Amino acid sequence: MVVISDSPTLRALLARADLRLRLEAAPGDEDALDRPIRWVHSSDLADPTPFLSDGLVLLTTGTQFDGADDAAYGDYAARLASRGVLALGFGTEVVRDGIPPGLVEACRARGLAVFEVPYRTPFIAVARANADAIAAQTYARQSWALAAQRAISLAALRPDGLGATIAELARQLDAWVTMFDAAGNLTREHPVGALDPAAREAVTAEAGAVLRRGAGAGSSLHTGDIAFTLQTLGRGGHLRGAIAIGTGDLDQESRSVVTSVIAMAGLALEQNQGLERARASMRAGVVQSLLTDDPSFAARIARDVWGGLPPAPLTVAVTDAATARHHGAAEWLELKAYESGGRVFFGRSEDCLVIVVAADEASAVDEFASAFDATVGLSRPAPYSGFSAAVREARVARDRAAAAGDRVSRFGDCGAGSVLSAEPSDEARAVAVAVLAPLDEHDAEHGTALRETLRTWLEQDCSHEVTARALGIHRHTVRSRLATAQRVLGRDLASFAERAEVWAALSIAGR
Repeated sequence: MVVISDSPTLRALLARADLRLRLEAAPGDEDALDRPIRWVHSSDLADPTPFLSDGLVLLTTGTQFDGADDAAYGDYAARLASRGVLALGFGTEVVRDGIPPGLVEACRARGLAVFEVPYRTPFIAVARANADAIAAQTYARQSWALAAQRAISLAALRPDGLGATIAELARQLDAWVTMFDAAGNLTREHPVGALDPAAREAVTAEAGAVLRRGAGAGSSLHTGDIAFTLQTLGRGGHLRGAIAIGTGDLDQESRSVVTSVIAMAGLALEQNQGLERARASMRAGVVQSLLTDDPSFAARIARDVWGGLPPAPLTVAVTDAATARHHGAAEWLELKAYESGGRVFFGRSEDCLVIVVAADEASAVDEFASAFDATVGLSRPAPYSGFSAAVREARVARDRAAAAGDRVSRFGDCGAGSVLSAEPSDEARAVAVAVLAPLDEHDAEHGTALRETLRTWLEQDCSHEVTARALGIHRHTVRSRLATAQRVLGRDLASFAERAEVWAALSIAGR
């Protein structure tokens, strides 16, 4: 927030060399000299308080003190202090040469500043100096408000208009500013991470409570030493989010700037909702077109709308379903696509986001995963003619990352494993269960261990001796169980092809 150096305070008034004012008694609270003076008034009444307001400076020539004693001075100072008068200016050489010592002490005891106004300085000059300072400050604040609103309007024209607007508002107010979506989730803040976790949690809880009420409203919150102001965005019953500002009381100009941002953000959110759905549908259509492994149509659409697709070779990444539903994920990728000059593209596909990047831009995917705590799988570099295969690779890598509890997995790091270790389809799993069903039924009915024996035998390269040692049984028992298993399954286990079928079924159904 712009600070005006010549703001109308007692310290600034006393510093005016042309007025030749002299501080006789300073208040006990040094900050009192920096409080704003709302006006300068003059009166020689014994009790002028019915005609005064708080926050002003009173000027007097002292005619009311003729014959006054210390008690009278004390009563006079007490009345001024209780009315909220900031200081008393005493005009000397009009009625008397100096300021009565008893008055000085009485004012000092009650926290009132006392200063001398010399004969050569008319009271109207003091009042005019303060009025000029008020007018100058008002003009400066209004000029700041106009400049701030212009800067915020320009920020709104950037690719991430809302994010840029929030950042510009924070810079103009020199305050922490954040935006919440309609569900109460924090979507933007500036400066990022400037608030301690306890304060952030309190503000988030308050924003959620205000949004749940469903009516357009403002709210205030104090946590620690920070005062927060919250305001909802959108129409009552159709709230789009809320803005929170971590600052003290806002003056009229600051409130006008905040009001303009709230109106701008609310309108943008209303208008952008339909546009976002249309853009998301178009991106999803481009991804579906790329899955045909013929990029010609998708490239033409992307060129006309977004300036083109990332150059090949490309790396494809897919996210988990939760990240695909995160409102801020698409906005983050929109901004990254703009900043990279078209080397990043994304779109929805089934239950995930598909992110397409130039092979040398793969680090952007790591940034994305970190920003949203997402589980992401990446394919190996591929041409657009191999797009569908790259998506399959990315899905395998993502599922492996999820199983291992990792954030990011690259197919190139795990793709050389067993074919059977890949995630099976629902159809393959159903076939495997059906193949092994006779074994499971026999084991359940007769209390045998045919399935366990068969798996161990295949794992031990079909060695009866090793299988017997592994299971702790006699080799003749192994032979007997295998013969029964062969009969129950109706398969010739001497055939490699049959053994491979059974081994594949055990590997898939055993998960």
